[in-house]
Amino acid sequence: METLEDEQPDDRSAQKAKNSFPEELIEDILSRLPVKSILRFKSVSKPWLSLISAPSFHKLHSAVGPRTTALFFTARDSSTNTSYFFSGARDGGSVANFMMKLDNTFFNFAQKFAQHLNGLVCFTSCTGYTGYAFIFNPSTHKFLKLPDPPVSFPNYTVEEKDTCYLFGFDELTNEHKVLYITVQLTTIEIMIFSFSNYSWRKINVDLPDGVTAWRWWFGTKNSVCVNSTIHLLLRNPLQILAFDLTTETFSIVNMHPEAAPDTILTSIPNAQFLKINGLLGVACYDPWAMNPTNKMDIWMLQDYQNRVWVRETIPFAQIPYGPRGPYPFDSITMDEIIFSPRVLSKNLISVPIYNMKTRCFKSIELTLGHRFLSPKSVSVEEIKCYVESLIPLQN
Repeated sequence: METLEDEQPDDRSAQKAKNSFPEELIEDILSRLPVKSILRFKSVSKPWLSLISAPSFHKLHSAVGPRTTALFFTARDSSTNTSYFFSGARDGGSVANFMMKLDNTFFNFAQKFAQHLNGLVCFTSCTGYTGYAFIFNPSTHKFLKLPDPPVSFPNYTVEEKDTCYLFGFDELTNEHKVLYITVQLTTIEIMIFSFSNYSWRKINVDLPDGVTAWRWWFGTKNSVCVNSTIHLLLRNPLQILAFDLTTETFSIVNMHPEAAPDTILTSIPNAQFLKINGLLGVACYDPWAMNPTNKMDIWMLQDYQNRVWVRETIPFAQIPYGPRGPYPFDSITMDEIIFSPRVLSKNLISVPIYNMKTRCFKSIELTLGHRFLSPKSVSVEEIKCYVESLIPLQN
């Protein structure tokens, strides 16, 4: 004869089954939530943790999840030569999400650049003959230092050798890739880092005629990936070197004939890459003529296949630029461009944002907080807008 106690477990199991939802429905609901909410839901239960951590869920979320954007910052403390990494809201406020810091072991006297693609940020540092690359997911606060590529060149001096890391995304394979280029005098060596197996692979490819390392001495350290193609600025004359990640071939993209010519005399490039609303953009200006009568032209390749360029002109008189000049950092939305910030007080900076629809500037204010002992020695080096994602990284 069954007792009441004997019946209770079955009753509880039946009630639990009645109240539970199919895993497919739970997965569909979670995939439509913002990344920050999903990360919190990892602690609900082990089944939810397993579901959210699965590669199939990451792929589903990237397809149907909300395209939430935020800002990624790099700041440098000149008193200690330490680089700091933060993420924060794109509408300003406190830069509260501290991710990590790196000392001058990696970045002493180096040129540093950051680029975002499909939820990940690549931060690189190059000194001419050596360099480092880090991949960040600002949403999950995970990062990966890329292993040194196994290049065959010996250690030449900076006058004889140049290196750079370039970030890209192959839309055909849905994969992030890093291109590493080493030039020793007239010889070039190219390697690709694939995130599918976390390893380097050497490729054999020829550069177009007339392209040498000296033409991209500044440009290669600043690239942009559009249509599965990494673009690098060339000078003398101003052109674009394009590397197709799918076919692994180089080609030349000519600028509009009216684009500002560059000069071999200046040590500062007068062209800057931007990615605006999915289009390849180049900001052209004379860094030595920052006066109210001058202007900045932003050329956008509206029709990539037919090489149709359109121009947006911004008078310098409208740009509230700081000591670094009117330097465009990134596009924050489809029609907004971030410019270099100005320091308002010891922990407060103002970031000018240009709207191409209204043709006006606005500013957002960012508070660095009180984590720095000497705020006057801290400067913001990079501000990038990124799309939040769940893409995992190996440590």
